[in-house]
Amino acid sequence: MINYLILKNQLNNLIKKYDFLKLFSIGKSVLHNEIYCIKFGIGKKQIIYSAGIHANEFITSIVLLKFIEDLSIAYTNNSKIYDFSICELYNNSSIYIIPMINPDGVNLVNNFYDSNSDIYKKCLNISNKFPFLRFPLDWKANINGVDLNSQF
Repeated sequence: MINYLILKNQLNNLIKKYDFLKLFSIGKSVLHNEIYCIKFGIGKKQIIYSAGIHANEFITSIVLLKFIEDLSIAYTNNSKIYDFSICELYNNSSIYIIPMINPDGVNLVNNFYDSNSDIYKKCLNISNKFPFLRFPLDWKANINGVDLNSQF
């Protein structure tokens, strides 16, 4: 399981260990949690990876944290991943990784909010309009009930 605080801790550990990574915020969630992005690379070609858009698909956030670590280890060791030189990738590309676009929703699904809290009750009330969904397990949206993936 993951939540916003675990993500924040993991990102801070990564940037302390690998000084070539750049961590910054691209905005805030409804509940004012930072939406973090890590930049790997200095090249002109720009690539973006995002995860944690649907709250109940939080495993993607964990996968991207592992991806950042694998890239960083390979870069530090001047090695390859699947026959791709990671140093060459670093020099020719800028990879932007947003591991959790929906931290509030991920927190809700992973029982971060007490069931007596106003946040939980608000979301439960929204979910009651969709009786076929198991709450909070099937919750996909942000804390206001908006499916972020439908907003691109």
